[in-house]
Amino acid sequence: MKALFSALAASTALLAGTVYAQPVFVNGLAIPGNTLDATGVPGANQGRVGFFSDIYFDPQRNTWWGLSDRGPGGGLIDYATRVQRFTLDIDPASGAIANFKVVQTVLFADAQGKPFNGLAPKPANQRGLALDPEGFVVHPRSGNFLVSDEYGPSLYEFNPSGQFVRAFATPANLLPRNTASGQINHGDDADSNAGKRHNRGFEGLAISPDGAFAYAMLQSPMLDEGGSKDGRFARIVKFDTASGQAVAQYAYLMDRAGQGQGVSALVAINGTDFWVLERNNRGVGAGATLASPDKSVYRISLAGASDVSNTVLPASGNALPAGVVPASKGPKIIDLAANTLPALGNKSPEKWEGLAIGPQLANGRYLVLAGTDNDYSVTQTGSGEQFDVYFKMDAADPLAASIQCPLDKTTGCSFTTGGAAATLVDGYVLLPGVLHAYTASAADLAGYQRPAR
Repeated sequence: MKALFSALAASTALLAGTVYAQPVFVNGLAIPGNTLDATGVPGANQGRVGFFSDIYFDPQRNTWWGLSDRGPGGGLIDYATRVQRFTLDIDPASGAIANFKVVQTVLFADAQGKPFNGLAPKPANQRGLALDPEGFVVHPRSGNFLVSDEYGPSLYEFNPSGQFVRAFATPANLLPRNTASGQINHGDDADSNAGKRHNRGFEGLAISPDGAFAYAMLQSPMLDEGGSKDGRFARIVKFDTASGQAVAQYAYLMDRAGQGQGVSALVAINGTDFWVLERNNRGVGAGATLASPDKSVYRISLAGASDVSNTVLPASGNALPAGVVPASKGPKIIDLAANTLPALGNKSPEKWEGLAIGPQLANGRYLVLAGTDNDYSVTQTGSGEQFDVYFKMDAADPLAASIQCPLDKTTGCSFTTGGAAATLVDGYVLLPGVLHAYTASAADLAGYQRPAR
């Protein structure tokens, strides 16, 4: 046990002893929740932008990408999954952002052109074309897209037109399954006691600057490692991009168990160091709770971390087996909830999920962009009925005052809490997508290497 704590302390000290300045908040944008993508087709299930399950800046091609997830309806609506290329006006001196615009929408499809969809897998042991995209990078050499998926968990490669190229090999210990029967269950947690939790698969995705390795990160602990209860270790899987095989797994210690705590984004600083966005489920969002939002970015390092591919991580606490060293985790470098916008009643959004390092500014600092997933401002009942959710942001509690209406309609509405009939009036809006701009110095990004061909 003494050796364990010595290893844990030593790994933490690698980063904790390093002094980093903190990125500086510049400004933010609240993008209307009814914004359409480049298809221009109206409707929550058609062209409404799902905003930022991930964000990626491709410095080789000077392009921004914003990943939409499985669509509205919690996996119950047939939605063509997609990624959006967008543009921003960026002040070259300050880094202030303005004028968000979607300029291209790329749909994900198989080799025959059939769209990948956001439907939860049914029967649960068959994946088909079900896809819940949560992480996105562009390979610096080929320009192909790598997309991480929550349903599998899976890692897929697509060409720049969105056509499927290949699937990477998911390690067997991550597959959701029943250890007695061996039954794989991608659709829910029923009868599963091991592997990733339902809807908590690969959430974060990063790529090494040379493109040799991709790193996919589970949103939270696996079912057999504490699951939704007391587990605190999430896994990072290192893939060789040439072979498509996993070559290592690493343990990441989350801040806490509970409160929907999980990892939402992973950004490569270099071949060993990363930024991790970790958050709880508090803040403005459909069905969320306002109190105590925690949306934190940390710097971590895999240098010296143990390969835990064949190690079972603890179901509670932070005590790893003797000699096993987790990813080292430094102090918080960005508090995403510290800066708020009037358009959200100066309250933090619930789902901060996108994080990217952007271009270098005239003063030598780098633009950093963080973004939210607004779930299309849609909620659903257990029976599968979907509703648009409208918020009155200047209310003391926008969640308590929210109104739900049948999808794409503004009549037949009711208060989300209590169910009494309600009428939409001025001041009610679909939940915006939010972008925050920060600038980071060379000290903030110590050792940073831009992706290069």
